[in-house]
Amino acid sequence: MESVQQPHRVRMTPGARRVLAAAERLFYERGIHAVGVDLIAAEAGVTKKTLYDRFGSKEQIVVEYLAGRDERWRELLAGHLEAVAGRGPDARIVAVFEASRAWALEYGRKGCSMINANAEIGDPSHPAHPVITGQKRWMLDLFTGLAREIEPAGADGLARTLMLLHEGALVAHGVGVFPDPFGQALEQVRHLLGNGAAATGGASLR
Repeated sequence: MESVQQPHRVRMTPGARRVLAAAERLFYERGIHAVGVDLIAAEAGVTKKTLYDRFGSKEQIVVEYLAGRDERWRELLAGHLEAVAGRGPDARIVAVFEASRAWALEYGRKGCSMINANAEIGDPSHPAHPVITGQKRWMLDLFTGLAREIEPAGADGLARTLMLLHEGALVAHGVGVFPDPFGQALEQVRHLLGNGAAATGGASLR
């Protein structure tokens, strides 16, 4: 497996947490490029000196913003997967989509922060780039592991199809062109898994 560069992380102090909380709200609602360090410091109630002392640069704040959201997402997902522990890979795949729906409804009104950040950053040399690509590779690895339990010979293709459905639902939710895109994606997932299970002799969810 391709090695992924691990980004530098900052030790959080109370002041740093205030900066990060303000930055997360502003970056997600307004965009990374639209928000400067003056506004972040003002919203956090700290001086620019404190901001730079804690983070060193705006780029490092972006790293912490994205890494923090990813950590919270993985915690939420772990809870959903734990709820179906002991059940088959079909149920765990469905749990991933249900977790994403729950996350999107509570924390993702404007879509996926990783996708949004990638659209703004794009530069592979940006210190936040490994956070973005690492999160998506982690999701693909998760789907691949689950797909391998269902259909070892076709695991890569199944995992990529699941990833496309998942990422498409994230984008559609952020754009808001039709209601409940995760529900639509889940219908396709259940159909896909039902057909795959029938082909491999497994149990269908339908």
